[in-house]
Amino acid sequence: MDFLFNVDQLTTALHGSLFYQLAAILIVAGVLGFSATLCRQPIIIAFIAAGIFLGPDMLNVTGEHSDKSPVSTLANLGIALLLFMVGLKLDLSLIRRLGLTAITAGLAQVGLTTLASMLVCMALGYSLSTSLLLGLALSFSSTIIIVKLLSDKREIDSLYGKMSLGILIVQDLVVILAMVTLDAVTAGGGISALGIDDFVNVIIKLAIVIACVGVFVLLLADRVARRLAKYSELMVIFAIGMAATMAAVCHAMGLSKELGGLLAGMALASTPFRTIIVARLAPLRDFLLVFFFVGLGSQLSVEAVFTQLNTALILSAFVLIMKPLIILGIMGGLGYRKRTSFMTGMTLGQISEFSMIFIALAASTSPITNAEANLITLVGFITIALSTYGLVYASYIYNFVENMLSVFERKQLVKTDELPEEQRIHGYDVFIFGIGRYGTSMAKEFQNYGAKVLAIDFDPEAIKDAQKKSIATLYGDVSDPELPAHLPCHEVHTVVICIPHAMTGPMILDSRRTLTKALRATGYTGHIAVISHKPEEEKSDFDAIGADIILNPYEDAAREGAERIVQLHRKETKEQEDHVDQADSSQDAQAAE
Repeated sequence: MDFLFNVDQLTTALHGSLFYQLAAILIVAGVLGFSATLCRQPIIIAFIAAGIFLGPDMLNVTGEHSDKSPVSTLANLGIALLLFMVGLKLDLSLIRRLGLTAITAGLAQVGLTTLASMLVCMALGYSLSTSLLLGLALSFSSTIIIVKLLSDKREIDSLYGKMSLGILIVQDLVVILAMVTLDAVTAGGGISALGIDDFVNVIIKLAIVIACVGVFVLLLADRVARRLAKYSELMVIFAIGMAATMAAVCHAMGLSKELGGLLAGMALASTPFRTIIVARLAPLRDFLLVFFFVGLGSQLSVEAVFTQLNTALILSAFVLIMKPLIILGIMGGLGYRKRTSFMTGMTLGQISEFSMIFIALAASTSPITNAEANLITLVGFITIALSTYGLVYASYIYNFVENMLSVFERKQLVKTDELPEEQRIHGYDVFIFGIGRYGTSMAKEFQNYGAKVLAIDFDPEAIKDAQKKSIATLYGDVSDPELPAHLPCHEVHTVVICIPHAMTGPMILDSRRTLTKALRATGYTGHIAVISHKPEEEKSDFDAIGADIILNPYEDAAREGAERIVQLHRKETKEQEDHVDQADSSQDAQAAE
């Protein structure tokens, strides 16, 4: 019992046992992670905070940071595994599928944000090369956090959600290219020591590694994967081993471990089992990345935090304010409405976990010092924490700043006479917002009655399907309260809102209510029909904001299904009765003869 309360003995045990150290890291990270979820914060910042708490300036559980420390070893394996999974998902046809708009917005965002943040860093006294690396790191946004929050808000398929994901994919491709370039430039002993012979040597090494990966892809990848797919445990071990082996080989050749993990993933990306590998490795990746972020936090001494706090706050303000404004300007120039541009900017208003990985790589190869790497970690801690609340309450914030954002919106967004004939927005009787299965069926029924229908949705695939069924469509964000003001709603007699709303809460705005209020605010006096899965609970609310009819898809389907079954039963009963009557008549005729 004395051991439980003796701090000196407990400290000695922690420092003398790797098992105790790992247990302490996981316990503290778990407790702080749970606390972060209660505050609606991403657990990444909890892991960084755990690193500060467990670092040399406080409990000193992690010990000094070095490549030989257990935490650093696990962190390196986690980064190799992360980039291995990025490589698994790297599809060569990705750029073509993204579309020109997302690619243009993504490249412009990275370029302009890097340039602007580089100027800010130079004004703060950093050199040109350091400012360039810091600026590039500040231009990236967190895919993990954004996807999680968009999924929680049920807005990952909204127009701004799709644009955000498109820009994120472009950012991921840029950061991969930047890491490979940084690796090549610094492999000769640093930028200052780099000569033409060193650069050629690095290019030759890269060519050899890539050629070996190409041979593996052509000759062995599919065969090996199919053989291992029969044994799921062996598939996981092989994938981890391949990531670690390629990372070690590249590091031994003077290249980065991160590049090795990426190439290992690309080697298996062509196999049909990459989705299975990603699913099985995701929990292990998340576990190992705990040590990466704890390691980052452990390098942040309390003294360094206070020393760099002013600089970190300036750069954080740039990321939280100027970065969204840059995105607002880019998307406004591309013709998007101010709400879509604002929501996209708020979504991307933080730096990425890849920013920290990129800067950690730069620090390990000497273009920058650990002080600059710690600065980016501190900026990441601040921006991720604050931007989470910004994204959660972005719709409410927009209501306060809406009038100030008109400067970011082009006066003429879409010229009606430039639209294809099937997308002209005049001469319709019915507008249907949301063209899923229920909306499509509704549109076809209206067409059967002779009404002209225009369906409005933000999902390109849904629009394509509707066009194949001869339904006129218009691409628009139905969650945008300004959308009705840009439509000739006074020309139609009915608006049907076929947008399901499965959840409610402070993170989620009900697009059905927003759209109904916006329609009435524009002076629309026609009929508004809204679908609801809980009409008994929502009818009074919709009546109060101007909806005329509440439709329940489940009840409608059940009613139609029951009617069809009853009709079938009646038809069969009548056929049986007719058959009996015919048999009786035949018997009577025979008896008369």
